[in-house]
Amino acid sequence: MVKSLLLVGVGGQGTILVSRILSQGFVNAGYDVKMSEIHGMSQRGGSVTTQIRFGEKVYSPSIDKGEADLIVSFEKLEAARYIKFLKKDGRLIVNNEEKYPLPVLSGFAEYPDGVIEELEKNVENITVVNAKEIAEELGEPKSQNIIILGALVKALDLEDIEWKDLIKENLPKKVHDINIRAFERGLSL
Repeated sequence: MVKSLLLVGVGGQGTILVSRILSQGFVNAGYDVKMSEIHGMSQRGGSVTTQIRFGEKVYSPSIDKGEADLIVSFEKLEAARYIKFLKKDGRLIVNNEEKYPLPVLSGFAEYPDGVIEELEKNVENITVVNAKEIAEELGEPKSQNIIILGALVKALDLEDIEWKDLIKENLPKKVHDINIRAFERGLSL
């Protein structure tokens, strides 16, 4: 059986890093993996998406509307933007974080209220993660993405993969301990 994951966020949130760690973990566990990344002006806070499909045999990384088993959103407005890709019985993990897009920063638009509430009305299987709050508790605001990785691994029930080793392989040594703690917090959500 092939699983389809869509990871969405804003440039600078670590979406691509998490995607790479996930893909490496899936390959190490013996899955066939296909991944596709889209960077939309990511250096300027634009949308970043990654499609990952893994299973016994995967032919394409592409995920069409209504096909994602799981969407992981590192920013709540991005969850609303991509929710049409989630299967009817799919799962959404959303970080309760606001990153203002350029039109909001420029004063041409307002960030909408009630994004999480609207998602909760429309998605039966949703987990809201307050990763910023947890990361600040841990003393490393940049670890939000690793907290979300932990929550995702738990949702996929794939804790038996050596995720901590992969985190260490992909991050500088000086932040290994804090990110391992962040991953463990994510697993406990």
